[in-house]
Amino acid sequence: MQGKTAFIVALALLATGCAGRNTHDLLNKTAVEAPASAIAATHDIFVVTTRQKATKQPRQVFDGDRSLTSNFAEVEMTVPKVHKVGAIERARGSAPSDPAKDFSASRVTLYGDAGQFQKAVGADIARRGDRVLVFVHGFNNGFDDGVYRITQIAHDTGYKGTPVLFSWASAGKITGYVYDKESANAARDDLEATLKMLARTKAKSIDIVAHSMGTWVTMEALRQLAIEGNRDLDDKLGYVVLASPDIDVDVFKKQMMRYGKPDKPFAILLSGDDRALKLSGFISGDKPRVGDYGDAADLAQYGVVVADLTNTKGADRLNHAKFADNPMLVQLLGDQLKTPAALATGAPLPGQPIEQLGNGLGQAVGSVAQIIITTPFKVLSVATGGE
Repeated sequence: MQGKTAFIVALALLATGCAGRNTHDLLNKTAVEAPASAIAATHDIFVVTTRQKATKQPRQVFDGDRSLTSNFAEVEMTVPKVHKVGAIERARGSAPSDPAKDFSASRVTLYGDAGQFQKAVGADIARRGDRVLVFVHGFNNGFDDGVYRITQIAHDTGYKGTPVLFSWASAGKITGYVYDKESANAARDDLEATLKMLARTKAKSIDIVAHSMGTWVTMEALRQLAIEGNRDLDDKLGYVVLASPDIDVDVFKKQMMRYGKPDKPFAILLSGDDRALKLSGFISGDKPRVGDYGDAADLAQYGVVVADLTNTKGADRLNHAKFADNPMLVQLLGDQLKTPAALATGAPLPGQPIEQLGNGLGQAVGSVAQIIITTPFKVLSVATGGE
């Protein structure tokens, strides 16, 4: 009875933390105009998705049903000048997005097949400087949630390359955990194919940022590439950042044993106060998840850099997306991504000497903050500032 009560309480907490919108519409019913002076930037987001096209609610563009083949799109997103780093300004409830106040989708282009998409994304990669950022979202995400998050990451980090969203068929609802796990399993081959497609373009570096259950899809795709003998995508694989990984610790270890010790910076971002992963662990039989695991050194022996974010703040009570919603951390992620991975092999998450991190982070937060970075060789306590 106590276990069932704990589960109900945890589920209620998770639902409360994710509340705010009752629709997954990406597009407005009618256009909402805003003066150019109110827009901070426009971002073209390329999309590969294992979702089906939304027919019942077409403003969602893609829904939570699974497609047996990948679909392809490009979304033009605007960010308002009132935007604050780490936030995603969204209209409340079913209200339309106002580009002067909210992240807004201004245009969606659907591609008929992989060939058309590869030509379009390849041209964008060549134009922007030969780098790609692939974002893989997590559990309880509608198509719109993934588009909004990668837009925020690309904007706040100042990423200069081409942003590509890999959107697997999450149901986008709290009660869909088991469905989402199966959807994640079904999407492994599609992500692998997407990475191979991007490697066939003129891209010189393909960076991956994955969150929550999306880290499972990512690790499985990387594992499959390793089995094929091409784990580094013809030496084009750049940074791999796994944020709040919703992966059983033992399963992750087996995945890394198959993948091998990484040659490029490979970071795990975990937090001991991640309430969403506490619930996931409960559902999974009280098995620890990588994202809230208490033994960073145990993970680091597999050749990864582990950043413990427990002593930093999240923007909501779940503490499940600190990497993107904490202004300090998203800026540090941007600092790292500015330096191509080939020039930063072996570096910790932030792309600057670790001895300099404390001052920078102290200035960023204006108060005490601490990140514990564990590498295969040493443990470092960095990022301390004063009140």
